[in-house]
Amino acid sequence: MKIKIPVTKAKELARIHALKLSEKTIARQLATSSFLTDMADAVLFIVQLLKETFSRKFELHEFFRQCFKIGYKSLPLISVTGTIMGFVLTIQSRPVLVRFGAESILPGMVAISLIREMGPVITALICAGKISSGMGAELGSMKVTEQIEAMEVSSTHPMRFLVVTRVLAATLMIPLLILYADGLGILGSWIGANIKGDVSFILFFSQAFSNIGFIDLLPAVVKSFFFGAVIGLVGCYKGYNAGRGTESVGKAANSAVVLASLLVLIVDMIAVQITDMISK
Repeated sequence: MKIKIPVTKAKELARIHALKLSEKTIARQLATSSFLTDMADAVLFIVQLLKETFSRKFELHEFFRQCFKIGYKSLPLISVTGTIMGFVLTIQSRPVLVRFGAESILPGMVAISLIREMGPVITALICAGKISSGMGAELGSMKVTEQIEAMEVSSTHPMRFLVVTRVLAATLMIPLLILYADGLGILGSWIGANIKGDVSFILFFSQAFSNIGFIDLLPAVVKSFFFGAVIGLVGCYKGYNAGRGTESVGKAANSAVVLASLLVLIVDMIAVQITDMISK
Protein backbone atom coordinates (compact mmCIF):
# COMPACT_ATOMS: atom_id res chain seq x y z
CA MET A 1 0.00 0.00 0.00
CA LYS A 2 1.20 3.48 -0.83
CA ILE A 3 1.18 5.98 1.97
CA LYS A 4 -0.62 9.14 0.94
CA ILE A 5 0.68 12.38 2.38
CA PRO A 6 -1.84 15.20 2.57
CA VAL A 7 -1.17 18.12 0.24
CA THR A 8 -0.97 20.63 3.09
CA LYS A 9 1.56 18.49 4.96
CA ALA A 10 3.66 18.06 1.83
CA LYS A 11 3.67 21.82 1.28
CA GLU A 12 4.72 22.35 4.89
CA LEU A 13 7.63 19.89 4.56
CA ALA A 14 8.73 21.54 1.33
CA ARG A 15 8.61 24.96 2.97
CA ILE A 16 10.68 23.78 5.95
CA HIS A 17 13.22 22.14 3.62
CA ALA A 18 13.47 25.31 1.55
CA LEU A 19 14.02 27.38 4.70
CA LYS A 20 16.86 25.08 5.79
CA LEU A 21 18.50 25.36 2.38
CA SER A 22 18.16 29.13 2.39
CA GLU A 23 19.68 29.33 5.89
CA LYS A 24 22.66 27.24 4.76
CA THR A 25 23.08 29.42 1.67
CA ILE A 26 22.98 32.59 3.75
CA ALA A 27 25.50 31.14 6.21
CA ARG A 28 27.89 30.25 3.39
CA GLN A 29 27.51 33.69 1.83
CA LEU A 30 28.21 35.35 5.17
CA ALA A 31 31.31 33.19 5.71
CA THR A 32 32.59 34.00 2.23
CA SER A 33 31.93 37.73 2.60
CA SER A 34 33.59 37.71 6.04
CA PHE A 35 36.71 36.05 4.61
CA LEU A 36 36.88 38.53 1.72
CA THR A 37 36.34 41.44 4.10
CA ASP A 38 39.16 40.22 6.36
CA MET A 39 41.48 39.90 3.37
CA ALA A 40 40.62 43.41 2.20
CA ASP A 41 41.16 44.80 5.70
CA ALA A 42 44.54 43.07 5.90
CA VAL A 43 45.64 44.49 2.54
CA LEU A 44 44.55 48.01 3.52
CA PHE A 45 46.32 47.61 6.86
CA ILE A 46 49.58 46.63 5.15
CA VAL A 47 49.30 49.48 2.63
CA GLN A 48 48.73 52.00 5.41
CA LEU A 49 51.62 50.51 7.37
CA LEU A 50 54.01 50.88 4.42
CA LYS A 51 52.82 54.43 3.86
CA GLU A 52 53.47 55.41 7.48
CA THR A 53 56.80 53.57 7.61
CA PHE A 54 58.37 55.92 5.06
CA SER A 55 56.82 59.08 6.49
CA ARG A 56 59.07 61.86 7.75
CA LYS A 57 57.84 61.88 11.35
CA PHE A 58 59.25 58.61 12.66
CA GLU A 59 58.77 57.77 16.35
CA LEU A 60 62.40 56.95 17.11
CA HIS A 61 62.07 56.92 20.90
CA GLU A 62 59.13 54.51 20.80
CA PHE A 63 61.03 52.34 18.31
CA PHE A 64 63.99 51.95 20.69
CA ARG A 65 61.61 51.24 23.56
CA GLN A 66 60.00 48.44 21.58
CA CYS A 67 63.42 47.07 20.60
CA PHE A 68 64.33 46.90 24.28
CA LYS A 69 61.01 45.27 25.13
CA ILE A 70 61.11 42.71 22.32
CA GLY A 71 64.83 41.96 22.39
CA TYR A 72 66.25 42.38 25.87
CA LYS A 73 63.20 41.11 27.77
CA SER A 74 63.07 37.99 25.60
CA LEU A 75 66.67 36.99 26.32
CA PRO A 76 65.95 34.65 29.30
CA LEU A 77 63.38 32.64 27.36
CA ILE A 78 65.50 32.51 24.19
CA SER A 79 68.59 31.55 26.21
CA VAL A 80 66.88 28.53 27.72
CA THR A 81 65.31 27.56 24.40
CA GLY A 82 68.55 27.81 22.42
CA THR A 83 70.61 25.85 24.94
CA ILE A 84 68.02 23.07 25.16
CA MET A 85 67.80 22.83 21.35
CA GLY A 86 71.50 22.08 20.97
CA PHE A 87 71.64 19.87 24.03
CA VAL A 88 68.71 17.66 22.99
CA LEU A 89 69.84 17.44 19.37
CA THR A 90 73.28 16.26 20.48
CA ILE A 91 71.93 13.70 22.97
CA GLN A 92 69.62 12.26 20.32
CA SER A 93 72.15 12.23 17.45
CA ARG A 94 75.33 11.08 19.21
CA PRO A 95 74.41 7.36 19.71
CA VAL A 96 73.56 6.96 16.00
CA LEU A 97 76.79 8.62 14.89
CA VAL A 98 78.83 6.50 17.32
CA ARG A 99 77.21 3.36 15.89
CA PHE A 100 78.46 4.26 12.39
CA GLY A 101 81.82 5.60 13.57
CA ALA A 102 81.00 9.15 12.54
CA GLU A 103 81.13 10.91 15.88
CA SER A 104 83.62 13.44 14.52
CA ILE A 105 80.94 15.06 12.32
CA LEU A 106 78.69 15.77 15.32
CA PRO A 107 79.72 19.45 15.80
CA GLY A 108 79.26 20.32 12.13
CA MET A 109 75.96 18.46 11.86
CA VAL A 110 74.50 20.17 14.90
CA ALA A 111 75.74 23.61 13.80
CA ILE A 112 74.27 23.27 10.30
CA SER A 113 70.97 21.89 11.63
CA LEU A 114 70.63 24.73 14.12
CA ILE A 115 71.61 27.55 11.79
CA ARG A 116 69.68 26.42 8.71
CA GLU A 117 66.42 25.20 10.20
CA MET A 118 65.93 24.40 13.87
CA GLY A 119 67.22 27.65 15.31
CA PRO A 120 65.23 30.08 13.14
CA VAL A 121 61.95 28.12 13.17
CA ILE A 122 61.79 27.17 16.84
CA THR A 123 62.94 30.60 17.99
CA ALA A 124 60.39 32.27 15.70
CA LEU A 125 57.61 30.05 17.09
CA ILE A 126 58.64 30.93 20.64
CA CYS A 127 58.62 34.62 19.70
CA ALA A 128 55.22 34.21 18.07
CA GLY A 129 53.87 32.90 21.36
CA LYS A 130 55.45 35.62 23.46
CA ILE A 131 55.73 38.72 21.27
CA SER A 132 52.79 38.41 18.90
CA SER A 133 50.35 37.57 21.68
CA GLY A 134 51.69 40.46 23.76
CA MET A 135 51.19 42.91 20.91
CA GLY A 136 47.70 41.60 20.25
CA ALA A 137 46.69 41.85 23.91
CA GLU A 138 48.27 45.28 24.41
CA LEU A 139 46.75 46.91 21.33
CA GLY A 140 43.48 45.08 21.89
CA SER A 141 43.16 46.48 25.40
CA MET A 142 43.95 49.94 24.04
CA LYS A 143 41.21 49.50 21.46
CA VAL A 144 38.70 48.36 24.09
CA THR A 145 39.47 51.27 26.42
CA GLU A 146 39.34 53.70 23.45
CA GLN A 147 42.93 54.85 23.90
CA ILE A 148 43.54 54.58 20.15
CA GLU A 149 40.63 56.94 19.45
CA ALA A 150 42.00 59.30 22.09
CA MET A 151 45.37 59.33 20.31
CA GLU A 152 43.66 60.28 17.06
CA VAL A 153 41.87 63.16 18.79
CA SER A 154 45.14 64.40 20.32
CA SER A 155 46.83 64.53 16.87
CA THR A 156 49.03 61.50 17.60
CA HIS A 157 48.87 59.09 14.68
CA PRO A 158 48.22 55.65 16.23
CA MET A 159 49.33 53.70 13.16
CA ARG A 160 52.71 55.45 13.15
CA PHE A 161 53.20 55.39 16.92
CA LEU A 162 51.80 51.95 17.79
CA VAL A 163 52.07 49.74 14.72
CA VAL A 164 55.06 50.93 12.70
CA THR A 165 57.41 50.97 15.68
CA ARG A 166 56.38 47.48 16.82
CA VAL A 167 56.60 45.88 13.39
CA LEU A 168 60.02 47.39 12.65
CA ALA A 169 61.31 46.49 16.11
CA ALA A 170 60.19 42.88 15.67
CA THR A 171 61.70 42.75 12.17
CA LEU A 172 65.06 43.93 13.54
CA MET A 173 65.25 42.15 16.91
CA ILE A 174 63.95 38.67 16.08
CA PRO A 175 66.84 37.92 13.65
CA LEU A 176 69.26 38.97 16.41
CA LEU A 177 67.46 36.69 18.86
CA ILE A 178 67.71 33.85 16.34
CA LEU A 179 71.49 34.31 15.94
CA TYR A 180 71.80 34.46 19.72
CA ALA A 181 69.81 31.21 20.05
CA ASP A 182 72.02 29.54 17.41
CA GLY A 183 75.16 30.40 19.37
CA LEU A 184 73.71 29.10 22.62
CA GLY A 185 72.50 26.01 20.79
CA ILE A 186 76.06 25.18 19.75
CA LEU A 187 77.14 25.78 23.35
CA GLY A 188 74.41 23.42 24.55
CA SER A 189 75.61 20.87 22.00
CA TRP A 190 79.12 21.06 23.47
CA ILE A 191 77.67 20.46 26.94
CA GLY A 192 75.74 17.44 25.66
CA ALA A 193 78.80 16.03 23.88
CA ASN A 194 80.83 16.20 27.12
CA ILE A 195 78.35 14.14 29.11
CA LYS A 196 79.73 10.89 27.66
CA GLY A 197 82.87 12.25 26.08
CA ASP A 198 85.69 14.71 26.49
CA VAL A 199 85.83 17.40 23.81
CA SER A 200 87.59 20.69 24.35
CA PHE A 201 85.60 23.90 23.91
CA ILE A 202 87.91 25.35 21.24
CA LEU A 203 88.07 22.12 19.22
CA PHE A 204 84.30 21.67 19.25
CA PHE A 205 83.56 25.22 18.12
CA SER A 206 86.29 25.17 15.46
CA GLN A 207 84.84 21.98 13.98
CA ALA A 208 81.33 23.40 14.17
CA PHE A 209 82.10 26.68 12.40
CA SER A 210 84.44 25.10 9.83
CA ASN A 211 81.44 23.26 8.33
CA ILE A 212 79.24 26.37 8.04
CA GLY A 213 79.25 28.05 4.65
CA PHE A 214 77.82 31.23 3.24
CA ILE A 215 74.96 29.29 1.64
CA ASP A 216 73.99 28.02 5.10
CA LEU A 217 74.03 31.38 6.86
CA LEU A 218 72.53 33.76 4.28
CA PRO A 219 69.13 32.05 3.72
CA ALA A 220 68.65 31.63 7.47
CA VAL A 221 69.34 35.31 8.13
CA VAL A 222 67.11 36.49 5.28
CA LYS A 223 64.12 34.37 6.29
CA SER A 224 64.53 35.41 9.92
CA PHE A 225 63.75 39.00 8.87
CA PHE A 226 60.54 37.76 7.26
CA PHE A 227 59.73 35.83 10.45
CA GLY A 228 60.09 39.03 12.46
CA ALA A 229 57.96 41.04 10.05
CA VAL A 230 55.21 38.40 10.06
CA ILE A 231 55.16 38.12 13.85
CA GLY A 232 55.01 41.87 14.37
CA LEU A 233 52.47 42.45 11.60
CA VAL A 234 50.06 39.75 12.76
CA GLY A 235 50.21 40.81 16.41
CA CYS A 236 49.57 44.46 15.57
CA TYR A 237 46.82 43.67 13.06
CA LYS A 238 44.89 41.45 15.44
CA GLY A 239 45.18 43.90 18.32
CA TYR A 240 44.51 47.03 16.26
CA ASN A 241 41.34 45.50 14.78
CA ALA A 242 40.04 43.89 17.97
CA GLY A 243 36.37 44.18 18.91
CA ARG A 244 34.83 46.39 21.54
CA GLY A 245 34.15 43.84 24.26
CA THR A 246 36.64 42.79 26.92
CA GLU A 247 36.60 39.20 25.64
CA SER A 248 37.98 40.46 22.31
CA VAL A 249 41.38 41.08 23.97
CA GLY A 250 41.80 37.38 24.66
CA LYS A 251 40.56 36.50 21.19
CA ALA A 252 43.03 38.93 19.62
CA ALA A 253 45.97 37.47 21.56
CA ASN A 254 44.95 33.88 20.84
CA SER A 255 44.33 34.42 17.12
CA ALA A 256 47.62 36.34 16.83
CA VAL A 257 49.60 33.37 18.17
CA VAL A 258 47.84 30.85 15.93
CA LEU A 259 48.08 32.91 12.74
CA ALA A 260 51.67 34.04 13.37
CA SER A 261 52.82 30.46 14.03
CA LEU A 262 51.09 29.23 10.88
CA LEU A 263 52.56 31.99 8.73
CA VAL A 264 56.05 31.33 10.14
CA LEU A 265 55.81 27.71 8.99
CA ILE A 266 54.50 28.77 5.56
CA VAL A 267 57.30 31.32 5.11
CA ASP A 268 59.83 28.69 6.16
CA MET A 269 58.44 26.22 3.61
CA ILE A 270 58.72 28.81 0.83
CA ALA A 271 62.24 29.79 1.93
CA VAL A 272 63.38 26.15 1.93
CA GLN A 273 62.07 25.66 -1.61
CA ILE A 274 63.79 28.82 -2.84
CA THR A 275 67.07 27.86 -1.14
CA ASP A 276 66.92 24.38 -2.65
CA MET A 277 66.40 25.85 -6.13
CA ILE A 278 69.29 28.29 -5.72
CA SER A 279 71.74 25.72 -4.34
CA LYS A 280 71.25 23.34 -7.29
